[in-house]
Amino acid sequence: MKEPRDPASPAVYDEWWLATLGRTVVWARLRIRAGGTAEVFDSDGNTLSYDTEDSARGALLDAGFVAYDGLDGEDALERGFALDELAPPRADSDEQLRPRMMQRLGGRA
Repeated sequence: MKEPRDPASPAVYDEWWLATLGRTVVWARLRIRAGGTAEVFDSDGNTLSYDTEDSARGALLDAGFVAYDGLDGEDALERGFALDELAPPRADSDEQLRPRMMQRLGGRA
């Protein structure tokens, strides 16, 4: 899901990506920066920097992640959930977001 950022922020927008492990969803936030660079905030609380948004997307794809915005109902069911079962996590800071980056479907992991 592309989320517009504060215009004063150096980030252009955020995208949410996910991977599934059984009934657990692992989230990653891809943040595209104005200068063309990108950062991925992962479920371990790490922020990984990339020279381009394409290299960040490639790393997510290589790790088995898919873009949340790209999922349709059939894709979700193949991964073991319905689209209305989950939404990207939200928090006021990355510190608060970290424990929400893994979700157990039907509850928290």
